[in-house]
This record gives sequence, C-alpha cells and structure tokens, in this order.
Amino acid sequence: MAETLGSLCDKLTIVKLKQYHTEDPVRLSSLNEQQLQLQEEIQDFVSDAINGLIPLNKLTFKANKVFKKEGNETSAISGSIGEVFAKLAEINCELWHEQEKVYDFENVNADEKNHVINRLAILNLERNNCIDLIDNGFKESLTLKNNG
Repeated sequence: MAETLGSLCDKLTIVKLKQYHTEDPVRLSSLNEQQLQLQEEIQDFVSDAINGLIPLNKLTFKANKVFKKEGNETSAISGSIGEVFAKLAEINCELWHEQEKVYDFENVNADEKNHVINRLAILNLERNNCIDLIDNGFKESLTLKNNG
C-alpha cells in the first residue's frame, strides 16, 4: 500500500495501542522510536503535500475492498480530518479487543463466534473508510488551498 496521511495515522494509532498494552521496557523503547518516526513521517508528508512536492493524485489510495454488502453494513463516518482520525483510533481499539477474542477462539461461546468474525469484518471496513476519508479530506483541503 502506498503511504498516505490516512495510512500513516492508522499506523500511529496501532503503535499507541501496542504501547498501552505492554509493560516490557525493551518493547516500549522500540515502540517509542516507531512513534517518533511516524510522527516525523506525518509531519514530512503534510509539509511535502502543502509545498506541492506530492502530486494531488498521490494523496489518496483507495482500499477498493471487494465484499458482500448485504449483512456487512458499516456505520456512517463523517467529520473533519481530526474527527475521523479520532474515530479511526476508536475503531482500532475495538478491533484490538475483537482480535483478542480470536487468539482464544476455542474458548469463545459457539453462538458468539459468528458475531466475532462479522464484527472483525465490519470494523476493518470502517477502518478503511476512515483512512479513505482522512486522505480525501486532506486532498480536498489542499485542492481548495491551491484553487483559492
């Protein structure tokens, strides 16, 4: 996947989740380095885009998910880039906890297994929607700046 603002934001939320869920000092040190690198990458990406070093057509990279829409309805997500980034962080937290159930899937109640799998699919679709919305919102902001 090509790097976009949305994909970089997604990576940063995952690093933050890993930091929250570990107490291992060696792992925390590595994660802190990753966080700083991602923050720098985000800053450089935004700066390069604002300064015209990244063409507008390279600011988005659609996930183009192919899935059965019936039964996989996602919630509507909208708002500013910051609001969508916050929603992305929330969705990644939910994904983390659903994924934890999969790691112990043999102990998940039989009637809940389908729900867990479906919830993972929906959350992943919503995660990709957030990434696309961040990318499109950023591109739209730059387009308006360039045309105004």
